[in-house]
Amino acid sequence: MAKAKSKSAIPNSKSLVGILMGSKSDWETMRAAAETLAQFGVAHEAHVMSAHRSPLLASEFAAKAESRGIEVIIAAAGGAAHLAGVIAAHTTLPVLGVPMKSDALNGLDSLLSTVQMPAGIPVGTLAIGKPGATNAALFAIAILANSRPELKKKLRDLGLSRKRRFGK
Repeated sequence: MAKAKSKSAIPNSKSLVGILMGSKSDWETMRAAAETLAQFGVAHEAHVMSAHRSPLLASEFAAKAESRGIEVIIAAAGGAAHLAGVIAAHTTLPVLGVPMKSDALNGLDSLLSTVQMPAGIPVGTLAIGKPGATNAALFAIAILANSRPELKKKLRDLGLSRKRRFGK
């Protein structure tokens, strides 16, 4: 997957969220983010780019994202996992990092690489793998909901349905 088309409940709408992955193999995990965004009708797009193999592409994407209408970026990578940090270094948009599971340390290496950004390069880091991908999408929706009452209502409705389901 070099690029996935924008998904939205509103045809031809601009993507609000960019999902970036360090490699095509990350899609199996990051599909959870795309599906969550789609459930809320949030226009998004997905791209494969690497902080190491295509650093110019990554920095160019980050630098131009806001002018294209992107408001939040979700960046997933494994191993050295520098994608979220590289993206955050080139934009003022919120960047949410999703560490991928890895063979070497089962994702701990990815988590530490994503979470340990220097001061001034903020990356909101989520859980390793699919739970992190789902929560990154929900966090992106919560950010967007600050200026979109319809998304805030959908998030509230989701919260109420969870309370009913879990009896809390």
